[in-house]
Amino acid sequence: MGVGGDQHLANLLKKLDAFPKQREEAAEFFQRTSAGGVITLVSGLFMALLFFSELRLFTRVTTVNELSVDTSRGEMLEIHFDVTFPRMPCAWLGVDAMDISGEVQLEVDHDVYKRRLSANGTPLDDGTKHEVGPSAHPVPGNATDRTADPNYCGSCYGAQSREGQCCNTCAEVREAYRTKGWALLDVDKVEQCHHEGYKEEIQEQKGEGCHMWGELKINKVAGNFHFAPGRSYQQGNMHIHDLSPFTGQAFDFSHTIHKLAFGQEYPGMKNPLDGVQLLLPRLLISAAGLYQYFLKVVPTSYINLYNHTIYTNQFSVTEHFRETASPTAGGGQLPGVFLFYDLSPIKVRFQESRISFLSFLTSLCAIIGGVFTVSGIIDATVYHGQQAIKKKLDLGKLS
Repeated sequence: MGVGGDQHLANLLKKLDAFPKQREEAAEFFQRTSAGGVITLVSGLFMALLFFSELRLFTRVTTVNELSVDTSRGEMLEIHFDVTFPRMPCAWLGVDAMDISGEVQLEVDHDVYKRRLSANGTPLDDGTKHEVGPSAHPVPGNATDRTADPNYCGSCYGAQSREGQCCNTCAEVREAYRTKGWALLDVDKVEQCHHEGYKEEIQEQKGEGCHMWGELKINKVAGNFHFAPGRSYQQGNMHIHDLSPFTGQAFDFSHTIHKLAFGQEYPGMKNPLDGVQLLLPRLLISAAGLYQYFLKVVPTSYINLYNHTIYTNQFSVTEHFRETASPTAGGGQLPGVFLFYDLSPIKVRFQESRISFLSFLTSLCAIIGGVFTVSGIIDATVYHGQQAIKKKLDLGKLS
């Protein structure tokens, strides 16, 4: 770069000088210097850097958490699940829930849905959801027996709890037996179940899979819910599944958990069982399998910036698989997927927070004023140093 170019750059830097100096020979005039222009550029870049850093902190939402004792009472737990069993037919499966308070929900049929899958995992229906329960398996329309009579009062086969009780459907007969704690072993001898075709349905769906999802509402106490084969009933303190229709059948409870959550989800929430896939190689299936998950549920509340509170739960999990003898062969433990949960007495509270605008404005003022002041001190030091050197050169004291 030539002399003219250097002079042009020097003049340009002088124009950028934010710290004009007063001439010694004329106190009313200020002098701009190249060093001042450089210091102005550097301080401007530094202020811009600090500004964007402060802006990033202002726009960032931070989450503060705190622990406290959970003092809530009489609440319910919502369990949302979505599980695929590629080697267990829908007709073979049921979901039960029970807790230490003694409440038992057998073959839950509300807010629970099933979809049949082929052996390769493709849906066998039109993709719509089918609710579990009596409405999911209606009596064939061509039934001509007397159960179609509107005045018909079916027998409960000794399981009636009051005089004159009618059991007009197979489901009502089962419910009466379940209330008594009896097992309804031979449904073919029950008139109301004659056209149900339960055993035929079991054989028809052999080799299929099942996609099962829905929601359970349970007491906020320790308990378990499980997916197991056969129809269940309670006999005293014993929970029993009727596996008589599955004699000689093998149970493979390999599964994929697409989702398992205790309550609503909040931003950033991670459920440790979401996406878990446990598929045993078919050649290794020599006995029934029992999958157990032990969950520690932690009550959680999440408060966003707009003071909207989400009450939910987090959980940790330990899993265990045990191969058992087939229960249809006269022994062994009930196969299935069992989820045992317990509740922590400690509650976690998350709250979103952000730097206030006044704090942001105060920081900006501090940045601008501080950088400007420090830059002025540096510039004054450099300028007076240059002037001192120049004087010595003029006097010939500095060679």
